[in-house]
Amino acid sequence: MGEFIGSVWWMIVSLGVLVTFHEFGHYWVARRCGVKVLRFSVGFGKPLWMRRNRAGTEFAIAAIPLGGYVKMLDEREVEVHPAERGQAFNHKSVWQRIAIVAAGPLANLVLCVALLWAMFVIGKQDYSATIGRATGMALTAGLQTGDRVLGVDDRDVVTAGQASMALTTAAMDRRDATLTVLDAQQQVRTRTLPLSQLPAGFDERWVPALAGLTWQFRMQPALVERIEPGHPAEGVLMPGDLLLAVDGVRIDSAEQVPAQVRALGERGGPGMIEVQRGADRMALEITPQQGKDARGQPTWQIGVGFPQSSAPVYDTTLQYGPLAALPAALRETARATSDSLGMMRRMITGAASLQNVSGPVTIARVANVSAQRGLDWFLWFLAVMSLSLCIINLLPIPILDGGHLLYYLIELVKGSPLSERAMAAGQYIGLALLAGLMGLAFYNDILGLASR
Repeated sequence: MGEFIGSVWWMIVSLGVLVTFHEFGHYWVARRCGVKVLRFSVGFGKPLWMRRNRAGTEFAIAAIPLGGYVKMLDEREVEVHPAERGQAFNHKSVWQRIAIVAAGPLANLVLCVALLWAMFVIGKQDYSATIGRATGMALTAGLQTGDRVLGVDDRDVVTAGQASMALTTAAMDRRDATLTVLDAQQQVRTRTLPLSQLPAGFDERWVPALAGLTWQFRMQPALVERIEPGHPAEGVLMPGDLLLAVDGVRIDSAEQVPAQVRALGERGGPGMIEVQRGADRMALEITPQQGKDARGQPTWQIGVGFPQSSAPVYDTTLQYGPLAALPAALRETARATSDSLGMMRRMITGAASLQNVSGPVTIARVANVSAQRGLDWFLWFLAVMSLSLCIINLLPIPILDGGHLLYYLIELVKGSPLSERAMAAGQYIGLALLAGLMGLAFYNDILGLASR
């Protein structure tokens, strides 16, 4: 229940910020162009609070916090007094109408840059693109534990998230990725990861793992927390021991232990477990015994327990001074824009799964998680959402800002506005497209909840 309430709250806060800036963009440019604004509302439905300014604009906060709007004086919607026709939206030049409509998405773009600038000034804690374990394809490519990824193809990367996104992009395009890495000897080397060999229909959410890469921050040390009475580890291992190897196989994280214990048990006979106990490193003999796991399935066990998974410790910080943060924010905005447009193109062409479309449930959950991580992560979340709102609103779909811009561009070309009938038909098409998109988003949300 706490997670649900937190998700709803942070979703409302996020929408409030993003919608307010979006609608303020429309409002500000409309006023500069001499258009009379009748109402500026954050939310839909019955107003909970309202105030009118000297220009006659009503500022309102409404009961349903799922959007907002700016209502302008327009002869197509209300009767306009002859003295006010010059202030009506439909009486403005096509270029002024284009500026007013485009101002909303552009306000979100500016907000994205501003939020990223603030995030970089504060400093965003993150996880470095350091490899914790390389197996399969990654190991064959020459990648090693401790290698730090500096670049993927022509893209510089600092964090594991940036590296994962670049690898996922290459995998969706069915091409190999060239990785620039800094190895344990501080030598810069180049490795080629053959992502084009991934099987058809691979899960795009797990590309690094499918390629055999485990980032260091995801690896929990195999630190013994408890010993189960009556099991082989009793009298051999002690709480606080750090497992280093099982039967000669190096252990880098707790998740490797069950598989190695199973291999030792299937081999039969005793084996050696290397541990770090305080300042001493020792090799201890142990023989696994058969038992049952939590689901009642037969398994090999030695009887040790590790700490429950907790949030990994951040190992890098993206931080700049106030001046240097501006170009960094612009670069990050350009990177995110390219990734978003690229993903949309791939979904349209079928190169990417439609499961990448997220709905309000997923967005609310991410908002809550980001807020819990701290101000730096919440600023990042708001910036990404603001950019997404900008891009989506610029799509040439009727009823969105991009659809209105399309109408005005057609008007520029043909020299006269589209007919009311053509625009009405466009509205119906736009509603159908948006309904389909929302249906897909909700479907993906439901699938996500079912798989949790």
